[in-house]
Amino acid sequence: MSILSWILFGLIAGAIAKALHPGKDPGGWIVTILIGIAGAFVGGWLNGLLTDTPINSNWSLRGFLFAVVGAIVLLWIYGMATRKRG
Repeated sequence: MSILSWILFGLIAGAIAKALHPGKDPGGWIVTILIGIAGAFVGGWLNGLLTDTPINSNWSLRGFLFAVVGAIVLLWIYGMATRKRG
């Protein structure tokens, strides 16, 4: 897939990840979208490593699921890093 496809994947994956990862995120929807895009890239990269599929291969459900999981993981990490201690 092209870079634009991964960005679109990331937008959708970020929205799904936000719906599956409840709670208030400190960054708002713009940060959530950016984290979703980054999660899609991380998920696509992991998909390529684990399944020996090139990151620029055709669209697949497995690649989309990896993108969503990557976005959820990055949202969780971001939430843990920005959460106030106390």
